[in-house]
Amino acid sequence: MGLYHAIQRRWADPEALHAAHGVRRRIALGGESELSDLPPGGLCYADLELRVRGAAGMLRGLGLRGGDVVALQLPRSLALVELLLGALGIGAAVLLVNDRAAVPELRFLVEDSGARLAVVLDPAAVGGLPCRVLPVAEVRERLDQATVVDSLPEPDDEALAALMYTSGTTGRPKGAMLSHKNLLATIQALHQAWGWSVHDHLLHALPLHHIHGLVVAQLGALWAGARTTWMSRFDAAGALTLLQRERCTVFMGVPTFYHRFLSLPQDARFDLSSMRLFTCGSAPLPAADLVAFRDRFGHTILERYGMTECGIVLSNPLEGERRPGSVGFPLPGVHLRIVDPATGRRCETDEVGEIRLRGPSVTRGYLGRAEQTAEALVQGWLHTGDLARADADGYVHVVGRIKELIISGGFNVYPGEVEAVLQQAPGVAEAAVLGLPDADLGERVVAALVARPGRLVEPEAVLSFARQQLAAYKCPREVVLLQELPRNAMGKVQKNLLARDWPV
Repeated sequence: MGLYHAIQRRWADPEALHAAHGVRRRIALGGESELSDLPPGGLCYADLELRVRGAAGMLRGLGLRGGDVVALQLPRSLALVELLLGALGIGAAVLLVNDRAAVPELRFLVEDSGARLAVVLDPAAVGGLPCRVLPVAEVRERLDQATVVDSLPEPDDEALAALMYTSGTTGRPKGAMLSHKNLLATIQALHQAWGWSVHDHLLHALPLHHIHGLVVAQLGALWAGARTTWMSRFDAAGALTLLQRERCTVFMGVPTFYHRFLSLPQDARFDLSSMRLFTCGSAPLPAADLVAFRDRFGHTILERYGMTECGIVLSNPLEGERRPGSVGFPLPGVHLRIVDPATGRRCETDEVGEIRLRGPSVTRGYLGRAEQTAEALVQGWLHTGDLARADADGYVHVVGRIKELIISGGFNVYPGEVEAVLQQAPGVAEAAVLGLPDADLGERVVAALVARPGRLVEPEAVLSFARQQLAAYKCPREVVLLQELPRNAMGKVQKNLLARDWPV
């Protein structure tokens, strides 16, 4: 089943969308005034469907057909959603590009993907590449004048739907090939696990070029027939104000968002009684922040785990204990193993090993990279490169990446374990632990810290605290204080930049 066709059937299903309550006029998308191409009061599902069919007609008029790749570099806008769903509707695949991408990044993605059409902010940035180029400035007028397509033949569910590029912190980004079936598997599993309904109202502040913001948040809301309100850019006070004013029910964030919520003045008060679900992903959430958010705002954040290559595959429960520091359990249809990466032996309780996954959401591989595909996918199992342990109750705790594993003096040091301790030290808001080359130890453990607002952090006091909680070989040999940690667009700490710029 094609992804757009599956979503559209949900909109048209009276039972699924409670048509008796006026769902055909239910608002699909709304947002702040800066999002100029959204009509006042938002856009209903019936009108969105017509606009998507218009976008399909526009793309066909530009020569796009099933199997082609369409690169979309647009800011958050109605036009982006129209083109995204329109492309899927005609059987083309989409490549969403960060609207802040540098020219070399943009050129690499467009060329590597083999895009037939690139909708970009600056046409000169992709000049000379063998694809048709459409400036973003022309898109709105073209869409408004497009001829609505009456019929959209449904693509095979194994057909390519999206190319989602990995962050590429250790090399060139790789394009994970995700089919309609892969994306639908994630959306449907989360619909069940998180209790999405037509009555939900999502406040959306995440980038739309990433699987978190696109599939988990936006397509999840559209599948449910829920309402989405967009923020043009995230700020903590503004987000909480919108949650209160719009009576939202769902918010999805990254750890940075929650850290900024907690950094607001203590006398800042917000009515969050309408909210039923706060989720966090894309990077580990400090357990202390989960507890602090619950104590201050009265909601327990639901943390989950996923990857570009497989969508979301683990989640804390909607009902029941959401364990601090854990990403919960496998979603329906997901098979999980935690194994010794060297031998493949299944790990015992609380023993650290690599997360390996199998299920309907797992990519079929990386575009044009047979060798890397073979390394990542072995007999149907995705070798994630993430290290984790399962506790006695089955909750999974991610402790780091295999490539970030520190071997110091012959001992394994897991950065996530050390970071969790450092973030409990007085005054510490964030910590990033990494290994640097050392003539004696092979690698020495070091840590970059960010202090809580208005707090003074003494490195020696933090180290003294760590020595009380950790074995000596796990304790950092060096600590630096930073104003902020370097992060990518989804909030992941870029440890390669920390290592590159570490004080000598």
